[in-house]
Order: sequence, then C-alpha cells, then structure tokens
Amino acid sequence: MGIFKTKAISTLVRETQGKQGLKKALSSLDLTLLGIGAIIGTGIFVLTGVAAANYSGPALVVSFIASGLACAFAALCYAEFAAMVPVAGSAYTYGYAALGEFWAWIIGWDLILEYGVAVATVAIGWSGYAVNLLNNIGIHLPKAITLAPMDGGIVNLPAILIIGLIAWLLLAGVKQTSRLNGIIVAIKVAVILLFIVLAVGHVEPVNWHPFMPFGFKGVISGAAVIFFAYIGFDAVSTAAEETRNPQKDMPRGIIASLLICTVLYVIVSAILTGVVKYSIFSRPEAASAPVAYALQQIGIHWGAALVSVGAICGITSVLLVMMFGQTRVLFAMSRDGLLPKVFGKVSENRKTPATSTILVAVVTAVTAGFLPIHIVAELTNIGTLVAFAIVCAAVIVLRYRRPDIQRPFKTPLVPVIPALGILSCGTLIAGLQPATLIRFVIWFAIGMVIYFAYGYKHSVLQNDIRAKQLEKVNNQV
Repeated sequence: MGIFKTKAISTLVRETQGKQGLKKALSSLDLTLLGIGAIIGTGIFVLTGVAAANYSGPALVVSFIASGLACAFAALCYAEFAAMVPVAGSAYTYGYAALGEFWAWIIGWDLILEYGVAVATVAIGWSGYAVNLLNNIGIHLPKAITLAPMDGGIVNLPAILIIGLIAWLLLAGVKQTSRLNGIIVAIKVAVILLFIVLAVGHVEPVNWHPFMPFGFKGVISGAAVIFFAYIGFDAVSTAAEETRNPQKDMPRGIIASLLICTVLYVIVSAILTGVVKYSIFSRPEAASAPVAYALQQIGIHWGAALVSVGAICGITSVLLVMMFGQTRVLFAMSRDGLLPKVFGKVSENRKTPATSTILVAVVTAVTAGFLPIHIVAELTNIGTLVAFAIVCAAVIVLRYRRPDIQRPFKTPLVPVIPALGILSCGTLIAGLQPATLIRFVIWFAIGMVIYFAYGYKHSVLQNDIRAKQLEKVNNQV
C-alpha cells in the first residue's frame, strides 16, 4: 500500500538544499547545550517534589535512573538516525525513512502533541515561578491576569508574554537562539551545583527511611511522571538539518546531554530527599518549588532565592528548545505535503521557518493563557514514549531492510538495545493514568481523520506514486 511507502534518505537530504533548506550553524557543543537546555528545567525544579511525595519517596533516585535508562536506549537509536538522516523533523523523518509515510504521520502527530502541550505546561510553570519571585520583592500582580479562568483568574498573561518572547527569539535565527540558550544553561547549571554544595552537608540519612514507601510500583509510576524531565534530548535531533557536521555532532550532542543531566538528576534527588522528609513535598508550597523549599527548611534563604532565579532561567531554556523542536517538526511535515505548505515557508533573511513559529506561538499562548496546568500537562509523556518506541523499532526494521546504508554512528547490540528501549517505554506507558491513555486515543483518532482527509491527498510522496502509475498506464496504452 502507498501509505507504507518509505522515503529514500537521499531524497530527504536533497530536500534540505536550496531556498527551502535551513541554515547550518550548530556545533556539537551547541547541540549538547540545547539538550541540557531542554532537559534541565521543570523536571528537576518542580517534578522532583511531586514524584517524591506521591510515588517514589527517597527511591526517587531509582525512578530517575529507570527513566534515564529508557531514554538511554532510545537516545542510542536516535543517534543512529540523526547521523544517518541529517534532516529536520526528528523521529517523524526517521519513521518516514524506515517504516513509511503512515508511521511517519503517527510519530509526527505524536510530536505535535508532545511539544505543544509541553510548551504550554512549561509556560504556565514559568508564570508561577515569576509571579512568586515578584511577590517576594513586593510586586503583587492581580490574580485576574496571572491565572486561567478555571483557576479563578481571567487570563495567564505572564505565560502568554514569555511564549511571545521565545517566538521572537526563534524568528531572529538559530545561532542567536543557540547563544542565548548557552548563557541560560550556564546560569542554571551553576545554580544546581550551588544547591548541591549548600545542601549536601545537611543530609540526614534517617530521611531516606523507608526507602520505597509506595513499593516498586510507586517507583515505576514515579519514573513515568518524571519522564517529562528527559524529553529534551528528542529536541536535539530536530536540529540535525541546522548542524554543520551532523554525522559526528548529532550523536555526541544527544548522548552527552543525556549523560550530564542524568548524573545531575540523581545527585540532586538523593540530596533533596536526604535534607527533608519526602512527605513534606506534599505541601502546596513545597510541591511547586521543592529545591528552593528544601534550602528554606535548612535556613539558607538567600540560596533559595538564587534557586528560584535559576529555576526561571531553566524553565525559559526549556521553552526555547521545545518551541524550536515543535516548529521544526511542523516544517518537515509541511515540506512533505502532509500539512499545508504555508507552514514550511522559510524566511529569506533568517533562514528560519517563520510561519510555523508564529503558528506554534499563537496556539500554545492561547492554551497556556486560558487552561490550567493539570489539563495540559498529562499528555506530554505518552506522546514522547510512543515516539521513542517507534524510533527504536525503526532501527531494527531498517537494519534488516537496508543493511547497505552507510551509518556514521551505529546503535550497539541491535536488536537488543532497541528491544530494551521498546520494553522500557511500554513499561512507563503502563504506569500512566488511564485518563491520559483515553485522551491519547482521542488525539490519535483526530490525527487519522486529518491524515486521510488531507495528508494522504496532498502528500508529495503519494503524488509522485500516482504520477508514476499514470505514466505507466499511458505507456501501456
């Protein structure tokens, strides 16, 4: 069937050239910083408290390791594809090359969900930290302009404003975006290291008992929740088309960012649950800013204030990279004809996908401005996990179908590593709430309608197939 027709890697690469190609400006260091920028943020500054209080307890360390392993398996598979197919679109493009258009659409539709709700979620979190920081210095904004209608306000204006600012930065050009991200990453890593230095001397081993208060099932559920903390490395692969030497730099950037962040996560979570009892993080004031709250509990208030600043920087860089990833996925899908061509339009001067950036900004700003965080946050993880599992499967399929393709980086121990990636992602999906699964099925159904009503009819690949079939018929006649 045509819907399972794959797209040749040579064709994908050829499409990156010319006026509709993106500017190549990123190095392996830029990619590593992009990864850290996307990974370290909401996960470490917010979700650590939620996971410790409700799921993992002191075994939060194990939850981070479990999530990290699932990501490591997927990251090795991503690295193989990113080096082999240096084209915008991340897992969507990889699926197109290995599994065919239909699976590519499923992954792309997943990624639209993942990045869209992640941007809205993180923007709402940024607004909460910013409002809290302003309150601490005596500036009190009215709830009407800082909360969504369902939370007792009218509009979350700070969330809308930060999305607008990020969109403006993305329109300015990828190199400028990368430089700003590097500065922000330096600030937030410094703040995390400061927390480690200040808090490690206040660890009380008694706080680690019981180690697994909710059992091993709680550890897995905690891992599923904090998986949000790791989704950033996927955004690194969306920058493949804008990388100077993608064959070498993409694997380095993906793997280095994941390793650095996993080490920081494990150390911070161990210290955090050692400084204060895990159950304390169930308090509202502790759940929203657990790292800063822990420092307050041991009397280091100036450190808590610095952590709040670092959290705002961290969340800002997550927004930056998530919106970057979302725009590149839309750009790739539009260039293939599965979405309207207007979203694939590239700015002549900046060589950035201007129309898709504006679209993402408008949709996510409306979502963040008028919906509460609990509604928009739940769908991010499942979209990511499904995309990761499909990429792992695609590595196995392409190794058997096309062993002749040059692979600058090879996933080790195929099919063992990809199979472990699929298994670990499936395990984490099983740990999510049933309501999340139902919402995902609804999103999937909407995607199927759009594909067969629009994407299949306008697909560049499908139109080429139809043209060849028509030419063959005419020749026979």
